[in-house]
Amino acid sequence: MVDVTQKDETLREAVASGCVYAKPETIQLISQRRMAKGDVLEVARLAGIIAAKKTGELIPLCHPLALTSVELQLSIDRENNKIDIEARVVTIGRTGVEMEALTAVSVAGLTVYDMCKAVDREMIISDIKLRKKSGGKSGTFIRKDK
Repeated sequence: MVDVTQKDETLREAVASGCVYAKPETIQLISQRRMAKGDVLEVARLAGIIAAKKTGELIPLCHPLALTSVELQLSIDRENNKIDIEARVVTIGRTGVEMEALTAVSVAGLTVYDMCKAVDREMIISDIKLRKKSGGKSGTFIRKDK
């Protein structure tokens, strides 16, 4: 791991997003909470939160961080047959939380896939990206393309 001992502790925040494309019938089942494994959006939200907290265990060179906030939002976009996922992670520390936000989105997408694969194996987990990060020596980054 990179030695961050000499870095100042600052407020760190990262926002990441992604989506899961699915068949219209799958989106309908999710929205009606009729998937056999349960409420897809709520289970995926919780899975993303857990994943953010465990990022240091999953990514070999990531520092384990004491997160002060993890928020995940999953929303249905019927027009484009997809589930949009956004994660916001915050800490006060010596290193950023970009990986935690990206991991949260990734695992939430995988959870959607797992819960729906019995009815739709053609789902696509896509567009996972860092949208924003702030704090630390490098300052603020905001993705220009949404």
